[in-house]
Amino acid sequence: MGEEESLPNQPCPMCMEKTLTLTEREIEVPYFGKMTAFSMTCSNCKFHKADVEALEAQEPCKWTLEVNGKDDLNVRIIKSSQATVKIPYITEITPGPASIGYISNVEGILKRIKRQIESAKESSDDKNEKKAAYKLLKKVNRILWGSEKCKFIIEDPSGNSAIISDKAKKDKLKVKKK
Repeated sequence: MGEEESLPNQPCPMCMEKTLTLTEREIEVPYFGKMTAFSMTCSNCKFHKADVEALEAQEPCKWTLEVNGKDDLNVRIIKSSQATVKIPYITEITPGPASIGYISNVEGILKRIKRQIESAKESSDDKNEKKAAYKLLKKVNRILWGSEKCKFIIEDPSGNSAIISDKAKKDKLKVKKK
C-alpha cells in the first residue's frame, strides 16, 4: 500500500458541516498497475463517496468473466464510478450521481447485490415483486455456493476498471458519441 493523505474538517456537500474527511491513497494492484483511491466521508451525516483511478491513461474497456465455481468468487474486481456492471439474468449496476468506485471481488459484489435484492423484497408490498426477488436471491445464492454459473461484464468508458484473472477477457469498449 502506498502513502495515504487525508484532509479533515472540510465542508460536507450534504450537511454543510465541517466534518468531511478527504482521503487519497496510492495503491499497487497486481497485473493492473498503480492506482489512486479517493474517498470523501462525513462523520456527521455519514455521506460517503469513493472512486479509483489508474495513474496512467487507460482506454475505454469491456471486461468479461465466466464465473464457473467457488474459485472464481475470489477474482479481484476493480470498478470505477463510471463503470457499468452487468450480470445477465440477475442485474445491471449503472453509473450515476451516487455511483462509487471500489476494489472488491466477485463474491463481494454478489453479496452487495444480494443485500439490495433482500432490501427491495422487504420493502415491497407487491406479491409478484416479492416472488421475483425470491427467485433472484435463490439464483445469487446458488452462484455463491458454486452450484450455478454466471457471467460478469464490466464496461468502463474511463478504462479505470478491471477484472484481475487469466480467465477474464478484455476488449475495447466502443463509446457512443453524443
